Parts: sequence; structure tokens; C-alpha cells
Amino acid sequence: MSKLVELQTGDRLEQITLSPVSRMDLIKYAGSSLDFNPIHTVDEEAAKAGLPGIIAHGMWTMGNLAKIFTPYYEEGFIQDYQIRFAGMVFLNDTVTLKAEVTDRTNDNLLFDVKAVNQHDKSVIKGSIKFKLLKDE
Repeated sequence: MSKLVELQTGDRLEQITLSPVSRMDLIKYAGSSLDFNPIHTVDEEAAKAGLPGIIAHGMWTMGNLAKIFTPYYEEGFIQDYQIRFAGMVFLNDTVTLKAEVTDRTNDNLLFDVKAVNQHDKSVIKGSIKFKLLKDE
């Protein structure tokens, strides 16, 4: 792992692949987020909604995407986070988190970020502005 301060435009962070999405992941997230929409946990309700199966909460995927920056929080923090949902995440999908530097200034790095499923189809696309801490 390199330090963020060393990164240049075009550099990528080490991608993270999450464990396959489980029903328990979604039940736990429903409880912690208070989003009890049954399309996220009950097969029959997802089917009634016209879905081929239960889907992960979009915010579950978005929250996981921020994990790619966890190793760097001693260097700074996420100052801005913008995403758009590009696809659905289903049970047993494997989601890979990716980030690439698109711009940098003295104390900011701008990243294109995305989460892709096991078929390399984007499920989230966006950008993150990471504010670097200044040396004291």
C-alpha cells in the first residue's frame, strides 16, 4: 500500500472484493439503517415487485464503496462523495470496489470510483474528493 500523497493522476488504489452478498448482510443492514423495505430481504416481496430476486440496499453498496479509503484515514478524509446507482446487486453477487485518481492539487485528490459485480458490470459509479491532512 502506498501513501495517497504519493499518488498521481491515473494511479489506482488496491481494489477490494467483498464476500458474496448474503441474506444476513441485508438483514443486518436493514436493522441498522431502519430500511425494512421487504424487497431487500423477502423473496416473495421482491418477486411481487417484478424483481428476479431480493436486491441489496443501494446505500449498503455505497457504504461499502467507501471501504476502499479506510487504510488512508490517517492521511486525510473523504470530503465529498457523489455517486449514481448504475445497476442492482443481488444475493450471492460478488462486488469489487475500485478507485482511480483523476485529478490532484496540493491537498486534494479526486477519484473516479465504482463498484462492479462479478460480470464486471458497474452497479455504482461516482467520484470522491479526498482531503489530505497537512503536515504539522
